[in-house]
Amino acid sequence: MTTLVWFRDDLRLEDHPALAAGADDPAGIVALYVLDEESAGVRPLGGAARWWLHGSLDRLAADLAERGVPLVLRRGAAAEVVPAVVAESGADRVLWNRRYGAERAHDAALKEQLRAGGVAAHSFVGNVLFEPGSIVSGQGTAYRVYSAFWRACLAAPQPPAPLPVPAGLRAAPARPRSDALGDWALRPSDPDWAVELAQRWTPGEAAAGERLERFLARSVRAACGEALPAEAAAADYAHARDFPAIDATSSLSPHLRWGEVSPRTVWHRAVAAGSGVGAFLSEVGWREFAWHTAFGAPDLHLRGLNPQFDAFPWRTEPGPELGAWQRGETGFPIVDAGMRELWRTGFMHNRVRMVVASFLTKNLLIDWRVGEAWFWDTLVDADAASNPFNWQWVAGCGADAAPYFRVFNPLTQQKKFDPAGEYVERWAPDSLLTPELVDLRASRVRALAAYDQARAAGFAG
Repeated sequence: MTTLVWFRDDLRLEDHPALAAGADDPAGIVALYVLDEESAGVRPLGGAARWWLHGSLDRLAADLAERGVPLVLRRGAAAEVVPAVVAESGADRVLWNRRYGAERAHDAALKEQLRAGGVAAHSFVGNVLFEPGSIVSGQGTAYRVYSAFWRACLAAPQPPAPLPVPAGLRAAPARPRSDALGDWALRPSDPDWAVELAQRWTPGEAAAGERLERFLARSVRAACGEALPAEAAAADYAHARDFPAIDATSSLSPHLRWGEVSPRTVWHRAVAAGSGVGAFLSEVGWREFAWHTAFGAPDLHLRGLNPQFDAFPWRTEPGPELGAWQRGETGFPIVDAGMRELWRTGFMHNRVRMVVASFLTKNLLIDWRVGEAWFWDTLVDADAASNPFNWQWVAGCGADAAPYFRVFNPLTQQKKFDPAGEYVERWAPDSLLTPELVDLRASRVRALAAYDQARAAGFAG
């Protein structure tokens, strides 16, 4: 028996249920990653995500190689590539961890195809805390309000403890052909716009573990009363996370997006760290809520969860304002700082993400899907659930959405969360010299009138 372990958004060895199940095969395993940009409904990766993927695959290949297992890389539609590698390797079993977006239908079809050909195929829960569909309301329906969803999660049995790295990994005798990672051209070269991404981030499972432990260690120190003047920790997370100039957040989101650390590992290590981690785990829960929502709406990036919101009168021609927003040249310092941080590092502080998204959708009246697409291309942590889910939340058409009349004033937000201007000074010191792109008061009135128009057309805000 030879087992094919198909890696996807789970580029790690620890707490990898499919890998752990495959490790018991005395004939060894074939480790496979498929870059699938061809299957219907599967979104091609954005530029920043492709940059991260290169680094993560490079580290995964090295970690597997230390255990004598090569990582096979193939490009193409998974429904064609996986059976081809099965045939080349003589595998009679294929294992993977489940995905919950548009890929779900492809995975189900492939599982049937393999089994019909006499190849065993099994999937596992590996990338969420709770299987989507297992956390439902008393009426058996999916939750639409986060607080109720998270209470139900906390009342459920704890997620299983993370699995250790399998001790007995061995390679199968067959060595299927593999692409060279460099041939995929995932990283930019001419020009190389990712220089600051490389300075900011280290992809890979080891870096993910170090980042988690460093964050939780700060939590323990803070809980013991140790002063942390230049940083914040999980123990002070609920307050400090809103201040973008403070190093208060875990910055784990890209590592979670690529599965370099599992949410179960984050959960159990945070709980073991002690008090003060409730707000931090709640943010992990928000990611969970996004995936449970996407499970029932695989086209989340295309359609609002509230279909009546389709009547909203977005501007048909964004004009030069869109480019100014993308470049961070709006004249509103915290907006410009956020957009420039995004472009240079592939990341943006969460509080600022809400501000820039509100500015685009409400002050500029530009469709949330335009902003979501820009984030998809520029964020290293953009995934198929959280990215559109959060944009819908800000726009007012998603699950537990912000009320339609909630318009983040960027000047007020800056005074409240960057009062000394440290964040703005770091990323957009010249923004005060840029003429303001729009009148905040008039654009707010315009946004509210547009919402009233949509409601009159049937939008129940």
